[in-house]
Amino acid sequence: MLKNNVLNFFLLVFIFAIDRFSKIYILGLDEIIEGNTISVNKFLNLELVWNRGVAFGILSFEESFWYNIITILIFVIIIILIYLIFSSSGFKKYSYIAVCGGALGNVFDRILYNSVPDFIDLNYNDFHWFIFNVADIFITIGLLCLIYNEIIMEKYKNEKNN
Repeated sequence: MLKNNVLNFFLLVFIFAIDRFSKIYILGLDEIIEGNTISVNKFLNLELVWNRGVAFGILSFEESFWYNIITILIFVIIIILIYLIFSSSGFKKYSYIAVCGGALGNVFDRILYNSVPDFIDLNYNDFHWFIFNVADIFITIGLLCLIYNEIIMEKYKNEKNN
C-alpha cells in the first residue's frame, strides 16, 4: 500500500513538474520575443495570455473577491480529488491523479502570478481554439477518462454481471 501511495505521489509531482517547466520555459521565451506569437506549424502557435478565469478563461473576473472565491473552490476540489485518489483504484485513480496534478499546477500559478499563463494555441483555417496550457491538457485527459470509465466501463461491468 505504501509503495502504491509513493508511486501515486511521484506521478502527481511529475505532472505538476511538467506543467511548471513548460510554463517557466514559455515565460522565458515571452521575455525574449516580447509577447509576439511563435508559429510552430500551421496548426500550432505559442502565444502567452494570462487567464484569470477557470478553464479556457471561463468565469474570469477582474474583482479580487471573486477571483479569491474561485481559488478557494479550486482548493476544495483538490482536497476532494486527493480523497478520491486514496479511495479509488486502477484506471479511476490515475484519472483523478491527472486531474489533480493539473489543478495543482494551475492553482499554484493563481497564487504565484495572480493569473494562469496559457500558451498553446491550436488552430485550423483561422479557427482558433481556446488558448490553454499543459495543466489543462492533464485535467481534460483525466476528465475524459473519468467520463469514459463511467459511461463505457460501468456499462460493460453491468452487462457482464447480468
